[in-house]
Amino acid sequence: MRIGELAERTGVSTRSLRYYEQHGLLRARRTANGYRDYSEDDVRLVSEIRALLKVGFTLEDTRPFVDCLRRGHSTGGSCAESVEVYERKLNEIDEEIRVLLARRAEVATQLAQSCPGCFVRG
Repeated sequence: MRIGELAERTGVSTRSLRYYEQHGLLRARRTANGYRDYSEDDVRLVSEIRALLKVGFTLEDTRPFVDCLRRGHSTGGSCAESVEVYERKLNEIDEEIRVLLARRAEVATQLAQSCPGCFVRG
């Protein structure tokens, strides 16, 4: 399939697909006339990339998942390298939560000091 069809099927712009290709996440074959040619496997790769980006992974974070799929695994998260990225990301999220909770506590303290009768939720 050509780049426009891949874009339509995955909901990704052709510009994004070219960007993924530049970063080595997609490997387009070229037809005799120079057009990019993609397979059904590429639909799966792009879907995996988009799903990971949607939940906060970086483009580079997606590489082990793409590599895992290319090696024939049924899911991109079933390889050890992908699990490591999942674990790292969970640790990052946990740290962000800790920072936000500390920030929230500080704001609640400031509100309580500024407005002793005000109600602080949560």
